[in-house]
Amino acid sequence: MEIPAINLKAIVLVHWLLTIWGCMAWLPPSFTWGNFSVLAVGVWAIAQRDSVDAVLMFLIGMAVTMLTDIIHFGIFYQLSDLQNERDVFRFSVGMAILSLLLKPVSCFFVYQMYRERGGDYNLNFGFPSVSRNREAYQSIDPQDPNPANPFNQAQDSKAGPRSY
Repeated sequence: MEIPAINLKAIVLVHWLLTIWGCMAWLPPSFTWGNFSVLAVGVWAIAQRDSVDAVLMFLIGMAVTMLTDIIHFGIFYQLSDLQNERDVFRFSVGMAILSLLLKPVSCFFVYQMYRERGGDYNLNFGFPSVSRNREAYQSIDPQDPNPANPFNQAQDSKAGPRSY
């Protein structure tokens, strides 16, 4: 099954819109600055189509903001303060949570774009091991028993003092 190609512009636009809606009522400026900073790196990744670094930084930023979003939601979620603007609060919370739920999917697609641009970061959760497989190495010993005569010496000359 082939993975559908999702445009990086669409990912940045959706998260930008959800971040704006999530910041309408209850989240602190640290949430806003963190998410918009990562989205600015996403704009950099859009502008430089061949940059592997931009996509990797966007991917790492999205992963970090998943953690910081969870922390912000846990600390700043207080329903009692905004009882008079309950509908705006519920909409804002819903959009912020939707943005958080979409971030792992977005990270998956951004990782695919990273691989397409030539990035090669293989995740290995096993223990490091040293391989003794030497099939990929080439021998430096000559394979031909009678290599071409590089010094134009006669084939039947005897070993002994040579005049140069």
